[in-house]
Amino acid sequence: MAHILVIDDDASLRGLLAEALRSAGHVVTPAADGLEGAQLYRANPADVVLCDIVMRHSGLTLIRILKEQYPDIRIIAISGAEPHRLDYALASGALCALRKPFALSELVKTVEQVLALPAGAAAATNDKRPA
Repeated sequence: MAHILVIDDDASLRGLLAEALRSAGHVVTPAADGLEGAQLYRANPADVVLCDIVMRHSGLTLIRILKEQYPDIRIIAISGAEPHRLDYALASGALCALRKPFALSELVKTVEQVLALPAGAAAATNDKRPA
């Protein structure tokens, strides 16, 4: 069981993602935007951060800030925007990226793969899919 911080400005999607992760046995903390996500992470760091990149209080900015402050943070970027935005997220520090829409089973599998990475791998691995 891991603690997952789910940051997305779409309340219904945020709830759907949280429920899928809870069903997989994880503890989930939801956040509606980058500012709330940053506050929640600082108060109670999560094992994995699932972060939409196009939202109020930009997800891209949040990824950069959290990665600078917490180099070993494990971030999965998600977006339905143009694919190049996911490339920006990877360059900003996300470990991997999922393009919306994606299957909930793909999300759960990606979270499990990110959790399985060895300690410190988060500082060195950036790809659209974890190894």
